[in-house]
Order: sequence, then C-alpha cells, then structure tokens
Amino acid sequence: MTLGLISDTHGYFDPALPTLFAGVDHILHAGDIGGQSIIDELMAIAPVTAVLGNNDFDPTYREIEVVELNGCRILVHHIVGRPHPDRALLERIARSRAEVVIFGHTHERYLDRDGGVLWINPGYFGRPRPLVRRSLALLHLKSGGPEVQFLAGDV
Repeated sequence: MTLGLISDTHGYFDPALPTLFAGVDHILHAGDIGGQSIIDELMAIAPVTAVLGNNDFDPTYREIEVVELNGCRILVHHIVGRPHPDRALLERIARSRAEVVIFGHTHERYLDRDGGVLWINPGYFGRPRPLVRRSLALLHLKSGGPEVQFLAGDV
C-alpha cells in the first residue's frame, strides 16, 4: 500500500498532484489545507484523511486523526514540535500505539525514527515561491516496515 503525504498547501492545488500521487491508495494531509476545494481535488485521486492546521478553521476536520492503514497505525497532526514534542502529544502517540507520525507546519521536510516511531514531515506544497523548496512524500507500507520517498515539488 502506498500513501501520499502532503502538508501546507495553503489553498493551492498544484496541477502536478494527480501525476505525483498517481496510484496512491490513500492521501494524508497534515494541515494548513486552505479550503475544502483542496480536499475535494485530492479525493479525486484517492481517499483523504486530513487534519486542521493553525491556519484552518473548518469544523469538518479535527486537530488529530489516527488511522490504521495496511496494519500500520498512523497519527496525523499539524504541529508536533520536533525534535521535542510536548508531553500531551507523546502520551497521545503512546495511547494510540502509533507507529508513524505525519506532521507539517515547518514547511521543511523531516524524517526521523525515535523510540520506535517514524516521524515524517512531507514539507511545504503550497504555491511556488522564490527560495522555498517544495516537497511531498510517498509512504510505502510494506511487510518489512514503512519506507519513505520524498518527491521534489517543482517538476
């Protein structure tokens, strides 16, 4: 199973997304969506789980989602404070038995394994801006464990 990971679109749907996410089974959006139209367009590619970012105000979405996909428990939250998340979030991760945490907010891609949890920030994928590196990621859920592949956004 392959998941598309995206964050910080800020109301911009890049026309390359259908190609970049071609064949993904599910999309996780880690906040700062920028409007329901972004989710609607992503849903034309694959089912979507999304969370609120600090710039989102849609009561349809929650701040944290925990999903189980292909036997892997994944927590999605916009701001996690890596490398030092707050105690409440760490407790939530432990209670949910999450193996992977997907987050956004920093506009920087991030990958780390800490305490048996894989932490992934796919990066910023809003409107192209000078000197801002855009990225998103694919998460391959395999029997040997999850594998992450970052994709450059400016193709």
